[in-house]
Amino acid sequence: MNLPNKLTVMRVILVPFFIFFLLCDVPFGSQASSILALVVFIAASVTDALDGHIARSRNLVTNFGKFLDPLADKVLVISALVCFIQMGLVGAVPVIIIIAREFMVSGLRLVTANEGVVVAAGIWGKLKTAFTMVAIVIILFFAVLFGKDSTGYAAWVSITEQVLIWISTILTVISGAIYLNGYKEYINTDK
Repeated sequence: MNLPNKLTVMRVILVPFFIFFLLCDVPFGSQASSILALVVFIAASVTDALDGHIARSRNLVTNFGKFLDPLADKVLVISALVCFIQMGLVGAVPVIIIIAREFMVSGLRLVTANEGVVVAAGIWGKLKTAFTMVAIVIILFFAVLFGKDSTGYAAWVSITEQVLIWISTILTVISGAIYLNGYKEYINTDK
């Protein structure tokens, strides 16, 4: 396994640690756990930037990497968003839309893989992922500053979180539509 693929696998391995630190205050305390969750999420997000850069610059792009990289992104991002629902930081509706799009694109990837085509992440998918990861970092930063309990948040914090999640949702829908349109010839309802 090459270095970019190892970094992608590392991103998946970091997810349970992120969830633990985000949702469990023991044994570190709420603020320390929030800081650890933020650090783990940033580390996992950095592997996303690094694996692609290294793969392209060193000509180490593989079909495994093209498939696993977006899947690792989905696992990381969806885990954070579901935790945020549990914590009362974001609403369920935008997260459900985001998850539905992720299932749709993953299904499209499976269909095209059956035809011998690997659907790599496009620019809109990368933009969606980057923005969503930044939004998650900001929401995590708020949890560090103001605590994990959203009921004590100032109105501007909650509004900012909702705006960020809805922008992520809009980018998610746009990128999903672009993927569907770009690979519509593989969607054959007659087979």
